[in-house]
Amino acid sequence: MRPALAGLLVGLPGAAAVYVLVATGKLTIDLGIGRRTHPLASLDVAIDAPRETVFDVIAAPYLSKTPHAMERKLRVLDRGEDIVLAAHYTRVGPLTTVTVETVTFEPPERIGFRLVRGPVPHVVEEFALHERGKSCDLRYTGEIGADLWRLGEWWARKVGRYWERTVTASLSEIRTEAERRAAVRR
Repeated sequence: MRPALAGLLVGLPGAAAVYVLVATGKLTIDLGIGRRTHPLASLDVAIDAPRETVFDVIAAPYLSKTPHAMERKLRVLDRGEDIVLAAHYTRVGPLTTVTVETVTFEPPERIGFRLVRGPVPHVVEEFALHERGKSCDLRYTGEIGADLWRLGEWWARKVGRYWERTVTASLSEIRTEAERRAAVRR
């Protein structure tokens, strides 16, 4: 019994360290075996602002200088004409998760995100913007996945819950800012 207890005591800190590395996005387990994917929640937001304004609100922190107020959440690592590589910082309990994503822009109707590094090996997302008169409907869709069959499925669902909460909060901020800008222009 003592060797088993000693092994457990030695193994627990190692397991905890791996959990923290994976949860914070510093270690991505991307084995390519037993990958399970599932859709993230599809979210629809009606925004009382022109589609171009909504697009600009989303794209500006990536394509222009990132506002000082967003520097704790977003850092653009490399910028191209219609693509950026960006690090996103998200508080999850006591930890800060870092995801690195490519962000592509197809003005004024689409912004795409593809995970490069994070707590799971696979996330693909899209903001699709549709005109509705002088307003805009924004639809968020995405897919998340992890390796190692059921273990990966469990982990992807766990990460997905936090991911969806973060996206929901971002959509609320986008709506508020786009409607504020549209009201100023009226």
